[in-house]
Amino acid sequence: MTDLLVEIGTEELPPKALVALIDAFASGVESRLEEQRLSFDRVVPFASPRRLALRIENLAESQPDRDVEMKGPPVKIAFDDDGTPKPPATAFAKKCGVEVSELDRVATDKGEWLMFSSTEAGQPMTGLIADVIESALLAMPIPRRMRWGDSDIEFVRPVHWVVVLYGNSVVDTEILGVASGRTTQGHRFHTDAPIDISSPATYEDTLERDGYVFADMQKRLGLVADGVNEAAKAAGGTVTDVGGLFEEVNALVEWPVAVTGSFEQKYLELPREVVVSTLTGHQRYFPIENADGELLPKFITVANLQSQQADLVIDGNERVIRPRLADAAFFWDSDRATSLEARRESLESVVYQKGLGSIADKTDRVRDIAEALADETGESGEAVSRAASLCKCDLVTGMVGEFPDLQGIMGEYYATADGEDAAVAVAIREHYQPRFSGDALPATAAGRLLAVADRIDTLAGIFALGKKPSGNRDPFGLRRAALGIVRILSECELDVDLESLVRRAVDAQPSQGEGDTAGELLGFITERLKGYIIEQGTPVERFDAVAATQPATLPDFGRRLAAVNAFVELDEAESLAAANKRIANILKKVDGETSTAIQENLLSEAAEKDLYGELNAASSKVEPLMTDGNYTESLKSLAALKEPVDRFFDDVMVMADDESVRANRIALLSELRRLFLGVADLSRLSIQ
Repeated sequence: MTDLLVEIGTEELPPKALVALIDAFASGVESRLEEQRLSFDRVVPFASPRRLALRIENLAESQPDRDVEMKGPPVKIAFDDDGTPKPPATAFAKKCGVEVSELDRVATDKGEWLMFSSTEAGQPMTGLIADVIESALLAMPIPRRMRWGDSDIEFVRPVHWVVVLYGNSVVDTEILGVASGRTTQGHRFHTDAPIDISSPATYEDTLERDGYVFADMQKRLGLVADGVNEAAKAAGGTVTDVGGLFEEVNALVEWPVAVTGSFEQKYLELPREVVVSTLTGHQRYFPIENADGELLPKFITVANLQSQQADLVIDGNERVIRPRLADAAFFWDSDRATSLEARRESLESVVYQKGLGSIADKTDRVRDIAEALADETGESGEAVSRAASLCKCDLVTGMVGEFPDLQGIMGEYYATADGEDAAVAVAIREHYQPRFSGDALPATAAGRLLAVADRIDTLAGIFALGKKPSGNRDPFGLRRAALGIVRILSECELDVDLESLVRRAVDAQPSQGEGDTAGELLGFITERLKGYIIEQGTPVERFDAVAATQPATLPDFGRRLAAVNAFVELDEAESLAAANKRIANILKKVDGETSTAIQENLLSEAAEKDLYGELNAASSKVEPLMTDGNYTESLKSLAALKEPVDRFFDDVMVMADDESVRANRIALLSELRRLFLGVADLSRLSIQ
């Protein structure tokens, strides 16, 4: 057992996909090595703009031998009475490559069978590794693959070299049409000669020393962050508003060097988001702010080389950013000359989606849905209606045309400049929130309702067109939109009837689609809810227990779930969950409809009389609690039924011979089940 190094050298890889690519490569190789029964300790990934590499530590030289058993035909049909082999025996022996006399016989409960046992020698790793590597590469999630030369081979970028080293030796093979070796390439500008790797253990040090490449992504990320932060400190501030920019820059450089540039003070008169977007979005520069949180007219950029003429590098970056900022200043001035209201007409000529009309049409649908939501939740509809009418108008401004990530943000600025009410302006910005996983939710009532209305219209429209997500493909971001609705309704506790919301949105679409579009969309959102809740640590069976009761609103779902979480901690939980499961099974076996009326005169056993009395007492106490949504106290009160329920099942025969008595006992159990189902279906819980 020794280490194996695999390096795939390419042209520059897409920076935003680099982490996903190397993660997929590593996990793909791991799973395939396990499938091939090749043992190893761990897989260590490396990646840079021009390479994907793995060091597989302590990889076995070959598969272990394994015993193989093949079961043949029964002896009674394999031989004549005198023991002469019949065709089934000879055919099985031929399949195994032996004579009939070499076959074993095994006795089982079903008789005696022919059996062939052998030992299969393990294959050498060198004969398997090419398929392991190449199949992992070809299975990587690459939306668009490239071809190069006259080959039919496809990959994310053209492959120029391949390294496959097992210990000190090259594994002679071919990956994606390129012969393997021990020679790699270093930095494009700092090196001009190929570099030989002596062994997997020396890979990182050799590339760093001779190739000016930090192959370890985490080490390189630390260098990027440290360099940028130190440069910002030297410039009199700290880095701000960068999100995932460190990771993106890390995927663009192999030898990071932070440098500081500057721009004119006048550009700080632009909205902060405009300056930050210009620096980070287009140029991947890091903005700097002072201790008071104010932007400084400076930036940090990360060069991919150690230049002997750093001043030229700085000057080049400054010359690039100035015209970008000048463009932004022009858009800022010119856009404010026309109000958002005046831009509404322009939305009519912008197609939203073929089959769903223009953006103006979408805006009208969103406004109607938002107004209905305001009525349902008791919020003022005036701000919601006005914000909905204006929320997409900034899409036809010059600033958003140039900086699409500022949609909504510029809408707020322009609405404020137009003299719109503050609640309207803020809602225009907030209706895009949450923009990504973990993003903040809208803070205002109008923003929340508008955010929900916009997303449900998008979902309903795309579903009506039959373009719902499939597999990993989700070009319209529908999963994100549905999760946004789930988060807003749940975390902001908006008691909105989800099914009514979905059907209202589907009915408003110009295309109704085929089949039950509303039902499909409701199921899609419910799946996002399930993932959202399970991700927070809730077992799936508890989600299913609540979902079975089909709560109308997500806050109501949350209250029921909290009650179930509290219930399972009770001493009575295990017994009552088992009882609910037993009752559910009994009721499933009952043919036809059962009477729900319990006739007290038919109760003969003491245990069923006790249960009936306790059930009536619990019902009068619990039902008001359920009406108020106090499900936790409801289940705590129902927990008191444990003893009478246990006695009932110990002492009473439910399926009595007397039909009327049997029906009465089933009615008693039905009422008990109904009461518990007022919170959740506890029969779905497994409590031990």
